[in-house]
Amino acid sequence: MVVVRLSSLEIVKKLRTDTVRREAFWRSFGRYVDSLGGRYITAEDVGTTPEDMSLVKMETNHVVGLPSTSGDPSPFTAYGVYKGIKASLKEVYGSGKLEGRCVAIQGVGAVGGHLARYLHSDGAKLYITDMDMERCEQIAKETGATIVPANEIYSVNCDVFSPCALGAVINDDTLAQLKCKIIAGAANNVLKDSEPHGLKVHEMGLIYAPDYVINAGGLINVYQELLGYDKEQALKKIDAIYDRVREIIRTSRETNTPTYLVADRIAENRINMMRNINSIYVGTKK
Repeated sequence: MVVVRLSSLEIVKKLRTDTVRREAFWRSFGRYVDSLGGRYITAEDVGTTPEDMSLVKMETNHVVGLPSTSGDPSPFTAYGVYKGIKASLKEVYGSGKLEGRCVAIQGVGAVGGHLARYLHSDGAKLYITDMDMERCEQIAKETGATIVPANEIYSVNCDVFSPCALGAVINDDTLAQLKCKIIAGAANNVLKDSEPHGLKVHEMGLIYAPDYVINAGGLINVYQELLGYDKEQALKKIDAIYDRVREIIRTSRETNTPTYLVADRIAENRINMMRNINSIYVGTKK
């Protein structure tokens, strides 16, 4: 069983103003998801909404992130990133306190905006950028953040660079510009190429909180629907991101292994463990 969050920006932008085509599209997608018999479970992501998932729900039960249950996962993703940033600060500076720390956020949309509010409430100094200037100005007004041009966000002198837009932002060009100690954000696939860029980050002495670990809060929240949605239980599980990020960073230092590789090995070991359980006994789960 796999829970997958759906993103298809170009399609959904066109559908947003055509309600008939929108319903037809999402219901067709729902039928396809249903044909997979639970091997694929979908949920809201960039460019989609819980309301879109309600249309998918008309054709399949293999959908989560519904308005009537867990709703928009963005605040929960942001909360997990917030906890991961605090864990990274703890490992680098010996304290997870954000007061007086500087964070540069690339992208202040659904997740980045919530993250900015979390960080601001703890006293962090913020630099932000986004393609949507109106959105930037709104978040700056709420948090006192300084707005910088998109191409200057990498060179901000900060404690944490937090990519919260699209992926592949850590690459040969941007690595040379970074003036931070920590890379920790909500974007997927932050490293353009995991092996060379993850290794380079490690060699530069920077701490990288692996993306699929630190941004798992939204997925944890929608997964809770499959167990019977309980917001407090979801938040308790998201809190564990703090300990997991610290574990990865400590293991990285102890073994001189890039954090991305430490995270991959933990994930692979868990997958193999579950595969071994299935090979020992295959039965009907009650």
